[in-house]
Amino acid sequence: MYMFKRTLAALALIGLALPAVADTTVSDAWVRATVPHQQSTGAFMTLTASSDSKLVDVQSPVAEIVQVHQMTMDNDVMGMKQVQSVDLPAGKAVSLDPNGYHVMLMKLKQQVKEGEQVPLTLVIEDGKGQKQTLEVKAPVRALNAEAMHGHEHMH
Repeated sequence: MYMFKRTLAALALIGLALPAVADTTVSDAWVRATVPHQQSTGAFMTLTASSDSKLVDVQSPVAEIVQVHQMTMDNDVMGMKQVQSVDLPAGKAVSLDPNGYHVMLMKLKQQVKEGEQVPLTLVIEDGKGQKQTLEVKAPVRALNAEAMHGHEHMH
């Protein structure tokens, strides 16, 4: 009996085999390439949750600190603030992009080069408080790939 309970607990932890756990899909994940000695970079993606959920944590082995930040506009001054979670309303694609919410990888352990893949672990919490982890491999794109959109406003 003891073994059976452990197996159930392991299944609950994995969560993927159990239909009760809300599914969140990740698409278009990418990380901005860095120059040597650059200390931080951004990770971007689109998240779609099957039920009301929120992104509560992100981890990556390439950075000592990973935080979710939100771009803010205050009297035409662009700023950034850390947020504890990002709401993922059911069925709605939520974009983490340079102009809104995005993941900041800080205190990078090495240069992030174009063509590499950065592993990201996303922790999603559904409305019942159940947590699901998603492993994402985000390709690294050159600085000018899509970065130009958000920078026209910064002068």
